[in-house]
Amino acid sequence: MTILGIETSCDETSAAVIKNHQTLSNVISSQTVHNYFGGVVPEIASRIHIQIISKVVDDALKQGNVTIEEVDGIAVTYQPGLIGSLVVGTNYAKGISLRFNKPLIPIDHIEGHIYSGFLEGEDLSFPFISLIVSGGHTSLFLVRSFVEYEMIGATRDDAAGEAFDKIGKLLGLGYPAGPKIDKLSKMGNPNRFDFPRGLINSDDLDFSFSGLKTSVRYFLQKNYPNDIPEQDLYDLCASIQEAIVEVLVSKSLKAISKYRLNNIVIAGGVSANSRLRELSTETFSKFGVKVIIPKMQYCMDNAAMIALLGEFKLEESFGKTNFFNYKFKANPTPKRSANK
Repeated sequence: MTILGIETSCDETSAAVIKNHQTLSNVISSQTVHNYFGGVVPEIASRIHIQIISKVVDDALKQGNVTIEEVDGIAVTYQPGLIGSLVVGTNYAKGISLRFNKPLIPIDHIEGHIYSGFLEGEDLSFPFISLIVSGGHTSLFLVRSFVEYEMIGATRDDAAGEAFDKIGKLLGLGYPAGPKIDKLSKMGNPNRFDFPRGLINSDDLDFSFSGLKTSVRYFLQKNYPNDIPEQDLYDLCASIQEAIVEVLVSKSLKAISKYRLNNIVIAGGVSANSRLRELSTETFSKFGVKVIIPKMQYCMDNAAMIALLGEFKLEESFGKTNFFNYKFKANPTPKRSANK
């Protein structure tokens, strides 16, 4: 089975081809213009998607060495994300589905990340815990199958990626700040400054990073009213990153223990963070837990994870006729709640 995936939930325009669970292509076009504005501008993002989506899809098909006629189905992200960006992707997918009479599978972007561990071809079995950590989401899921999962923990305020970016702005690092903090922290001492680990000792599986952001703001106002010395900046980055990563790993370990599982997938943009990869691998290995973190190209928003999940859904359906319903709409904010 060959699936074309399309992903336009935010500021990456991506298309990919998956065949029999193997990635044939995964084209990602990132909109760097948003760096100038210090964050993603929704109107600009949707306009750029319109301009390049056809080229990105064509490139994905060419790199995958397939034609649109040879595709068995089309998977597209329809939620959550920026409404304008989602509309571009869903409408484009509906158009080519109608034109070429191909099944159309609407995919939840977060579900794409949840199941992205299967892109690695690893021996991942159900059930498992999935930590999704990005600029807009920090959540824990108990995953039982390709159609059954539940949210067991979520952020009460800022997501981890959002905290990285907001704190990075306080440090004068610009946008996006997460990769810059990761890079600078390698030259710093993570134990020099003691910043709060929000909810790390709570009995639930929720997250909170707004307190860390506030703590850093007041700390900088008090100790660095002007410039931050170079080494101090390195140490601040390392200490802040450690505070965020420790919470992520601690809560994930608590989820593993609570549900007595031995597999965890860590995905989403922040899963590219080198310290998160290092600490999670080191920590879970001590408890005999297998941790799967996708490759860098699968951490960011990408169409390969959308296509793969589309393939699984199409395989498990009773027939392709279930996927010719074009009534679904782009949905920027689906309702989710952690099950307690």
